[in-house]
This record gives sequence, structure tokens and C-alpha cells, in this order.
Amino acid sequence: MSAQPSQRPAEAAPVGKTASESAVIMTHQVLPHDANPAGNVHGGVILKHIDTAAGVVAMRHVRGWAVTASIDRMDFLKPVFVGELVVIKASLNMVGRTSMEIGVRVEAENLLTGEVRHTNSAYLTFVALDDHGSPRPAPPLIVEGETAQRRNHEALRRRELRRQAMLEERGEGAVR
Repeated sequence: MSAQPSQRPAEAAPVGKTASESAVIMTHQVLPHDANPAGNVHGGVILKHIDTAAGVVAMRHVRGWAVTASIDRMDFLKPVFVGELVVIKASLNMVGRTSMEIGVRVEAENLLTGEVRHTNSAYLTFVALDDHGSPRPAPPLIVEGETAQRRNHEALRRRELRRQAMLEERGEGAVR
């Protein structure tokens, strides 16, 4: 028996949604327990917040369960320091049949000076799940505007590169 009962109505055919319908902005003030001895935030703390924000986007889009399938890329561009406000911006870039790519941008704001720095970027793939934990169809993404079209096109390109890399890895595994 599931620990949490489903709060969703019975599944119907997925209806398309725009990226703005599921996008999120989350914040977290960095405290000493988030940092390493040098006063920088641990990369794992940033990853946890990124995964949480992306998960919220995925669940909002499918209005159901969704799980992390992969983190395609994680760039640590600049450090985040104790006392700063971390701002995590996440939105859908592309939706396949059951999977979704979510782009996440992390910024750090110095609350004393107002300086804002782009510190991290990541692309995550989530898969929509039914109440039995099996992949289920995700609502299609309605792509509106030039920025959304660019992000969707780039996400499709990344998906193809991921597929090629997986095929190559499987091929190498068979040779060994």
C-alpha cells in the first residue's frame, strides 16, 4: 500500500501545457550547515535544490508523480557563500512521450550589496509515472515564443546526443 494516497483525479488524455504553467522560482538562504570549511556551499546542496525545483516543474506539468531519470549536465560557474540567497529558476524545455527535460538556472544574491551572480546551470530529465510506478504519457509541451522554440530545439538536440552516447556505451559494454 502506498504511503501517500493519490490526490490526482483519474487519468485522462494529456492536454498540452506551456512551460510557464509549470515553471518555478525557489529560494534558499545559505546557512553555515550548507557550507564546507572554506565557506562555500557544498555542490551537493546546490544539486539537491536543483533536483527539487526540477521535480516540482515536472510534477506540476504532469499533475502526478515524476522522477529524476538523469542529470545531463551540471555546471558550477561561481561559488555560493554563506549568507547569500540562492535563487533557483526551473522550467520545461522539451517533453517527449513520458520524459521531460527541465532547464535550471541558479543565481546567488548578496543580500547586503544586491549583487546577483549566475552560479550554476543544469539540465535534468524526469519521467512521468502512474500510480504503479510505471512510465505514463506526459502532456505535450505547447511551445510559445522564440525563447521557448530555441530551448525546445536545443533540448531535442541534447536528447539525440544522450541517445547516441547511450548506444555507444552499450556497444562498448558488449565488446568487453
